[in-house]
Amino acid sequence: MKEIEDILRLQYTDINPRDVNPIVLAYLGDGIYELFVRNIVVKTGISKVHELHRLSVDFVKAESQAKALKSIQDMLTEEEMGIVRRGKNHKMSSIPKNVGIMEYKMATAFEALLGYLYLLKKEERLRELMEKSITILMKDRKA
Repeated sequence: MKEIEDILRLQYTDINPRDVNPIVLAYLGDGIYELFVRNIVVKTGISKVHELHRLSVDFVKAESQAKALKSIQDMLTEEEMGIVRRGKNHKMSSIPKNVGIMEYKMATAFEALLGYLYLLKKEERLRELMEKSITILMKDRKA
């Protein structure tokens, strides 16, 4: 299929992240964060997939992502805060039953930020913010 071949030739740098809908940024950021978290939990040495999944969910659920965003807000640049605001203020079409609207909006904002940084190829900054977030969330788990 020609369309798929055309898409496969594109590189993610061909997209201007400033022009991307915040929900699309969040969709991308969700996948990036999920992969980051899965890499971390696999390194725990746990060999049961169910346990790996349960541990991953603790980090990627909306409540945790909202906490993660709060923990890194003081580190964000003005540009990054703009993306967070766009993600948080974007009109939501649906909200899961098990999470409050503000937590869900904060989680979406967090994911949008990650997607934005990924599209800008700011891998070091992306890693810095995700590592800080995970560190804070791990401290919360132990407390």
